[in-house]
Amino acid sequence: MQALVTGATGFIGSHLVDALLERGIAVRCIVRRSSNRRWLTGKPVELVEASLDVPDTLPRALQGVDIVFHIAGLIAARTFQEFLRGNRDATANLLHATLRFAPNVQRFLFLSSLAAVGPAPSLSEPVTEDTPYHPITAYGRSKQAAEEVVLAARTELPITIVRPPAVYGPRDAATLPFFRAIRYGLAPIIGLREKYLSLVHVRDLVEGILLAAFAEAAIGRVYFISSEEFYTWYQLSEIARVALGRRRILRLRIPHAVVMGVASIAEVSGWLLSRPPVFDFEKGRDLLQPYWICSTERARRELGYRQRVGLAEGMHETVAWYRAQGWL
Repeated sequence: MQALVTGATGFIGSHLVDALLERGIAVRCIVRRSSNRRWLTGKPVELVEASLDVPDTLPRALQGVDIVFHIAGLIAARTFQEFLRGNRDATANLLHATLRFAPNVQRFLFLSSLAAVGPAPSLSEPVTEDTPYHPITAYGRSKQAAEEVVLAARTELPITIVRPPAVYGPRDAATLPFFRAIRYGLAPIIGLREKYLSLVHVRDLVEGILLAAFAEAAIGRVYFISSEEFYTWYQLSEIARVALGRRRILRLRIPHAVVMGVASIAEVSGWLLSRPPVFDFEKGRDLLQPYWICSTERARRELGYRQRVGLAEGMHETVAWYRAQGWL
C-alpha cells in the first residue's frame, strides 16, 4: 500500500509517518523546499517537493497512491483570507488533484479540529459530531470551510474527517511554553472559575487516525479523537509539576480582562512586525472559553477507539523527551 502524507515534517504528521512505516506501509511525503525535515531524516520515505498552493506540482505526488492523509494546515495567519488559503483552498486543491490523478484512492482522510465546531455549552454537554458548526475564531471558521469542501466530495471520493482537540506529546513546540512556565514554578490559570478541556496525546490521535482511515464504516463519517476525560487547568499544572520534579508551584489566576489586554497588545505588535502573532485577540478569546470539550462516543462505538495514554504517563513522556532534546 502507498500512502501520501501532507504535513509530514510537522508534529502530528511525523508521528503518523512513523506509525505507517511500523505497519509496513510505503510512505510518500509532500514537502516544501524550505521545510525542516529533521523528523524524517534517515527514514525510508519518499519525499516529493510540491505545494498545496500550486496545483500543478501535485500530480507526481499522487500517482499510484492508495490512501491520502491530509494533515497539513495553517494554524497562524494575519487575516481570515490567509487562513482560508492555507486551510480551505489548499484542501480543495489536494482533493481536485486526487480526483484527477488518483481516482481509485481507497481513502482521503482530512485532519480537522475541534475549533471547526467550537466550544461546548456546558460540562454535561460536550460537542459531538452532530453539533452544528459555531466556530469562534478565524482559524476555526477556515477549518469549517475546509470540512465543507471535503464533505462535498464524499459522493466522488471515500472521505473521512478526524477532529482532535488540543494535542500534546514529543516533538510538540506549541505546549512547550506551558511546561517551561511550570519548570520555573509558575502556573498561569485563566479566569477565576475553573475551565475544562479535552486533550489528546499524539500517539492516541495517530491510533485514532489509522482506525478511521482503514475502517469501512468510517467512509463519509466525521470523528472526534480525544481523551475520554475532561481536564482542568489545575489538573494539568499539578501533573506537569510532578513530571518536572517541582516540589511546589505558584498558581496565578489571571482575570479575563488582563488576558484580552495582553492579546490586543500582542496582535498590534504582530501587525507592526508584519508576521502572524503567536498570541492575538482571537487566541485570547479562545482561552476564555470554559468548555473546550468533545465526546469520543462515536469513535468508541464505530471504530473501537479507546484512550490509551493517561495524562500522567503522557506528560512524563513529553517532559522526558523535551529534556533529552535540550528543550527544557
